[in-house]
Amino acid sequence: MKKLFAAIAGRGLVIIVRLVTAPRAIWAGIEPIPRQRVYFANHTSNADFPTVWAVLPGFLRENTRPVAASDYWLKSRLRAFFGRDVLKAVLINRDRAGRDPLEDPVALMVAAVDEGASLILFPEGMRNLTEDPVLDFKTGLFHLASARPEIDLVPVWIDNLNSVLPKGEVVPVPLICTVTFGAPLHLRPGEDKDIFLDRARMALAALAKAQGA
Repeated sequence: MKKLFAAIAGRGLVIIVRLVTAPRAIWAGIEPIPRQRVYFANHTSNADFPTVWAVLPGFLRENTRPVAASDYWLKSRLRAFFGRDVLKAVLINRDRAGRDPLEDPVALMVAAVDEGASLILFPEGMRNLTEDPVLDFKTGLFHLASARPEIDLVPVWIDNLNSVLPKGEVVPVPLICTVTFGAPLHLRPGEDKDIFLDRARMALAALAKAQGA
């Protein structure tokens, strides 16, 4: 019964997101084909990953799991239901000192990939409230790419969503936003961590520039 409720809630969430943000997918560097991928996106709003998730075609969405902070998505029973059961998020404990070794974020992401899931993650690690288009990336994307170098790493630029649901706001403002999917990256043999992360960050920044952000 819970799965049925989750499926109904998922369809409802897609409808709400599309009504409020009218997201338009732009497949600039890849095609929406059934292929396992890691989508890494910029982060300016709490609505970011529901929007990316909702804009995916249904046959991709059903096998794509966002990577998100457990302290946010487990704060209430309703959030937990949407996070765990509807979005099937890979929930990450951001408390490094207090988390169990079994909660290692990279291990959880690798396990999800090995189960056949695609992922949505935000390598900046926090919402970008600065004037810079993209913040420096945390190391998780590199470690995931090192563990599974064959998987496509797809930059995704979300434009205008921070105007739809600014930080601290509860009621969204209906606006049109775009979600641009760029060309996939892969970790090169022997590539240094900092060089890879900078290359990935620049790929995301290039999408922002192309969209006039």
